[in-house]
Amino acid sequence: MMLATEIEVKTLGNYAHKAIKKHLKKTLKWETSVKKDEDPEALHQMRVGMRRLRTAVSRFDLAVNLPEAANDKNIGKIGRRLGKLRDLDVLKETLERVYQPNLPTEEQEYLQKAFTALGKQRKDVLEDVQKTLKDERYKSIKTDLKDWLDKPIYKSIAEVQLREVIPDLLLPEISNFLLHPGWLVGSQVENAEFVVPTDLEAGEIDEILVNNNEVLHSLRKEAKRIRYQMELFTDLYGEPYAAFMADVKRIQEILGSMQDSVVLADWLDNVLKSDFANHLPTLADLFAQKRREMWQQWQPLQRRYLKSDNRRGLHLTILNLLG
Repeated sequence: MMLATEIEVKTLGNYAHKAIKKHLKKTLKWETSVKKDEDPEALHQMRVGMRRLRTAVSRFDLAVNLPEAANDKNIGKIGRRLGKLRDLDVLKETLERVYQPNLPTEEQEYLQKAFTALGKQRKDVLEDVQKTLKDERYKSIKTDLKDWLDKPIYKSIAEVQLREVIPDLLLPEISNFLLHPGWLVGSQVENAEFVVPTDLEAGEIDEILVNNNEVLHSLRKEAKRIRYQMELFTDLYGEPYAAFMADVKRIQEILGSMQDSVVLADWLDNVLKSDFANHLPTLADLFAQKRREMWQQWQPLQRRYLKSDNRRGLHLTILNLLG
């Protein structure tokens, strides 16, 4: 039996089948709990499962013939609706746990207006999620994928040995990630090499972050994308690959924390119908401090991946599969 399993996953097609089956199963595991709104963790896990399922479907599209309903676009729509609800939960948790305890009493009281608005928003978004998980699009995705897993249909390239194509799948994605303009934010070129200043004043950091918020957010999304793609192949690589994935996860978290304060500020402006900083100045200062703290944590990673030796080492890691 072990021998049969080892042979089974050697081709691209069968590896794709394994990945789609794994992530569909993990996604559906949390469906009932999400419908009942029983546990925020269930929502988080289902959202992640849906993202990974989408990655598997899109990444292996070259090798599998999936039913029309189970396409990247449809899965993405479901994931985004789950994401809207999850984002509200994270927003509330962040305000309550990270920021509210550090506010003066009058600001804590004023913040209750925002929590009241958030509760109303969440109720509406939850109803949309519950409706989505009952509609025909979602049912078709589930049914069609289950049917396909029972009787998979492959394209010609699916018969190719897995080891022959994994570097070709990953290296273009790695190159896009490393060439993203977000890596250059705040850097300078000296003697044909990138230099990242470490002695910037708080005001200079604030200006860099304000002027480059969109490009840094874009890099964060690219990090999340490449992380999910690389996670499809973790069992084919060793420690150097795992170390790089840990860096990508950290990059995603750091840039995500920067973006979270921007999202929180915009949301507060919207629900309070004014510049939130006029009513919550301490909170505005805490947001700025958080962004600067994340910037300091970002810079060592930025310096590491602006060095050509490290980028070259990553490419070599992708080429060197186990076994």
